[in-house]
Amino acid sequence: MTKYDVIIAGGGTAGCACAYTLGKLGYKVLLVEKNSFLGGSITSSLVIPAMKTSQNSINNDFFETLYKKLNKINGAFTYIDGNKGWFNPELTKIVLDELMLEAHVDVLFESEIKEIKKELSVYIVSIDTDNSKNFSERLLVSIESKYLVDATGDAKICKKMNCDFLEDNHKTQPINLRFIMSGIDTRKFSDWLIELDKDREVTTCCKIDDKIMLSTAYTWDTNKQWALKPIFKRGIQDGIITEEDSNYFQIFSVAGTVDSIAFNCPRILDKQISLSNAYIKGRQSILRIANFCKKYFIGFENAYISSIANSLGIRVSNRVKGKYVYTKDDIIIGKRFDNPVVISNYPIDIHSSDKNNSQLEKIYKEYQLPVESLIVKDNLFVIGRCISADFESQGALRIIPSCFSMGEGLAKYIHSIN
Repeated sequence: MTKYDVIIAGGGTAGCACAYTLGKLGYKVLLVEKNSFLGGSITSSLVIPAMKTSQNSINNDFFETLYKKLNKINGAFTYIDGNKGWFNPELTKIVLDELMLEAHVDVLFESEIKEIKKELSVYIVSIDTDNSKNFSERLLVSIESKYLVDATGDAKICKKMNCDFLEDNHKTQPINLRFIMSGIDTRKFSDWLIELDKDREVTTCCKIDDKIMLSTAYTWDTNKQWALKPIFKRGIQDGIITEEDSNYFQIFSVAGTVDSIAFNCPRILDKQISLSNAYIKGRQSILRIANFCKKYFIGFENAYISSIANSLGIRVSNRVKGKYVYTKDDIIIGKRFDNPVVISNYPIDIHSSDKNNSQLEKIYKEYQLPVESLIVKDNLFVIGRCISADFESQGALRIIPSCFSMGEGLAKYIHSIN
């Protein structure tokens, strides 16, 4: 039977950071990923850019390494606000492969953990994989590991292990399905946009390596004056988009491109919708939004949909009850811990399906997430959006830089107890 020091389920942001850091520390690591590539929210869900967090963040060596490698191949840049998280999703796939090879991490793509048994001090994990020499066969292989890390985002491993979950798991946020449009005359668009919207808290633009980079936003909330409101109102009146299509709209330039813009929308409001129907509804909305942009946005005349996310953007899922349940109060008071894995000041960001009900609560002091919120039981750990945290605090911790820090911080903690 093959033996590893650590098996990590899920090759998203947290899982990659954990695997790379452990590999660099000399551990034998297996990373099990259901997709054919790594990156999770960045690559599969097109969640770009990563949100900016505290200048005093910790456990960000992996983030910096990823940024430097991407920047060398024109796959990342630093925006005017100092945010380094503007990544190119396709190039990120390639660089993450390189990083795992560099750290001697074994990766199984298109594979999932099916069964887990605990025998004395080790886990016996059965993995369904097609990584055999005969590509027409799938294998169910058994692997032994001392440590097991759930980085699936949905706590799939913790469910299999019959772990306890938090009682407020009925609370949720809307999901979305992101996409990218290309063929945009970004110079014309940025000139028009900057003239239209004078609010630099909403609309910004700069030139990086002679490329136009920009960002803007709009929501259907009536408690804020949006420069794009008359245009969205016109699109609804003309029947190009629906009112629901207009509930949330946010766009960003894409690193390494001259004519592409990433859309953080549509946001799907139906709380009871199945995932399958969410994909269908999301893609229908994407077509309407794309046609809306082509009709009303200067510079979009020749634009087209160039990419639709492979996975839905899920902001919150089941959260595990770990050794310590992190709370909103911990954030508000800036509680300090002996073993923090994250230091951040990102706001409590909770999206709502209802008008004027979304929450973006600014945090005026840094807060810390303790490693105890990643510890489940018996050498079983959890990282990513399903950590041991209440609904409100998870809304602040779910961003990509914090997930990177969780993964790296957990790796260093495992090293410290060996």
